[in-house]
Amino acid sequence: MPSPLPVSAGTLLKQPSFLFFLLSRSLTRFASQIGAVAIGWQIYDLTGSAFDLGMVGLVQFLPTALLVFVAGHAADRFERKRVVQLCQLAEAATALFLAYGSYGGWLTEIHIFVATFVLGMAGAFESPTIAALLPLIAPRGSLQRATALSSAAAQLATITGPALGGIAYAVASGLPYGIMLMFWLLSALLTGGIRASEPEADKDAATADDVFAGVRFIRNNPAILGTISLDLFAVLFGGVTALLPIYARDILDAGPFGLGILRAAPAVGALLMTAILARSAINRRVGLRMFQAVIVFGIATIVFALSHWMWLSVLALAVLGAADTISVVICFSLVQLSTPNEMRGRVGAVNFLFINASNYLGQFESGVAAALFGTVASAVIGGVATVAIALVWMKLFPSLRGVERLE
Repeated sequence: MPSPLPVSAGTLLKQPSFLFFLLSRSLTRFASQIGAVAIGWQIYDLTGSAFDLGMVGLVQFLPTALLVFVAGHAADRFERKRVVQLCQLAEAATALFLAYGSYGGWLTEIHIFVATFVLGMAGAFESPTIAALLPLIAPRGSLQRATALSSAAAQLATITGPALGGIAYAVASGLPYGIMLMFWLLSALLTGGIRASEPEADKDAATADDVFAGVRFIRNNPAILGTISLDLFAVLFGGVTALLPIYARDILDAGPFGLGILRAAPAVGALLMTAILARSAINRRVGLRMFQAVIVFGIATIVFALSHWMWLSVLALAVLGAADTISVVICFSLVQLSTPNEMRGRVGAVNFLFINASNYLGQFESGVAAALFGTVASAVIGGVATVAIALVWMKLFPSLRGVERLE
């Protein structure tokens, strides 16, 4: 069969449902990044502990690990945009709790951990459902470009979100949570306007007996298994972002606003890369390009770990973000295009557990390693481990290294 004609970025942006999707995802990312700065700084202010910073990542990871199969089943069993809306409303309610507690002066680290756990629960359902929804909105032959645009929109929010979070927290500890509340409510409204261009899968197909079908599907596809596991271990050992509050306050002496800049730096690099990918999709040797991107990610992590200059730290984080974007776009496109529509929720849930949620587990690993070996040593070890894993995976998964094209 002939390949579908490519759809330009401009054409995609003229489609109302795709535009609603971009805006909703951007506002959700905006709120999440504001929360990452506010929660991280507030926990470190309350406890002064690198271990407690790592615990924030673990608390967000646990609900994903516990709910991954239920969340994937829900994405295939119920109307996907309604699942996303319910998650966004739950996140808004949690932001309201954090804002009220901060302004009241009674919020403790235990309250923050409980709220973080709730946010992790909502994310466990929201992320795989959004991933399964995008292929139903993007025209055939345009998923890689749609993924790049979606990533660009989210990264644009990620650039400004951390800086706004740092400024808002400097004004009042409860202000960032108030902004998060507003953004999540707007996201829920925009999600309601999404209309799929392709019909969703038959909901009767996702029975309780098939809850673990996503695991079986991934296990039987070496290229997908290699892609997901590579990102799992790379992010697990490369979770240097969990240590940014320590770098901002104790190493770079940058303060809350500097923390916002550091949090935004990977998104700047990611945005530049997604702008390139939105115009020129990767059409050759995509498997090898993904391995190369992970290696660059590890090297950039090492440079950041050893830097004592703000400009070099920001540059290293920007390169890290650009490399990560290449890996994410290839991984997402490969998984979605290789998965039947009726299984995308369940496969996406496992994918989220291995990739997105590993960010949180990586934060926990970085916090524990920093407490044991020191902040700089922990970050250096993570970067070296990331490079080593990419080289080993190239040997273990030759079929992934040999993937030539996605669409």
